[in-house]
Amino acid sequence: MKVVILAGGLGTRISEYTKFIPKPMIKVCGKPLIQRIIDHYVSYGHYEFFIAIGYKGHLIKNYFKNKTIDKRIKIHLIETGKNTMTGGRLKRLKNYLRENFLLTYGDGLSSVNINKLVNFHKKHKKLITLSAVRPPARFGAIKIRNNIVQYFREKNNLDEGWINGGFFVIEPKFLDFIKEDKTYLEKEPFELATKKKQLVAYKHYGFWQCMDTLRDKEILEKKIKNKEHIE
Repeated sequence: MKVVILAGGLGTRISEYTKFIPKPMIKVCGKPLIQRIIDHYVSYGHYEFFIAIGYKGHLIKNYFKNKTIDKRIKIHLIETGKNTMTGGRLKRLKNYLRENFLLTYGDGLSSVNINKLVNFHKKHKKLITLSAVRPPARFGAIKIRNNIVQYFREKNNLDEGWINGGFFVIEPKFLDFIKEDKTYLEKEPFELATKKKQLVAYKHYGFWQCMDTLRDKEILEKKIKNKEHIE
């Protein structure tokens, strides 16, 4: 399956690094985060990547231009605009995504079993499947009943014990829910999918860590050193 990685955001909350490089290029234990994400998908047999770049995207281009890549792996770097939001970036890739595809952000790692996620998606036959993880308390929540997402509220004060873990399987028809460049994937599109009972959650109990801040980076590196990322 094709894998989409959203890698064009400004990353302002970790500006110690993003003043100079895009967030996905921040090295975590010596390796750029985006490479760790790619390695995870490759370990499950997914080799074609569409990377939506924007802010300082030329540095991502330079990285892959100068890197020796496994011949099985195909990397497509797609300019999606510096100020485009997450939904808009995905919408701009619509012409490349004619069949169901995988999606993730360029700033988080997980040990989620991608093939089990795909099988779960196929079984439930909805437009979108997200990985649900148990978060630190500062995140918002989704409510799940019989694997169907009952509501989706990103980063608020609610706490149902599960949040969006950022690893998705998506049907192309879902892209019709995205209006324009300024659309946040996590707002109107997901909320509409929820109302239509087209958003399901695959519960992941293992390793997951985002990298929004410098503190998150420190936690992520500690978990990798302790090999928590392979759980």
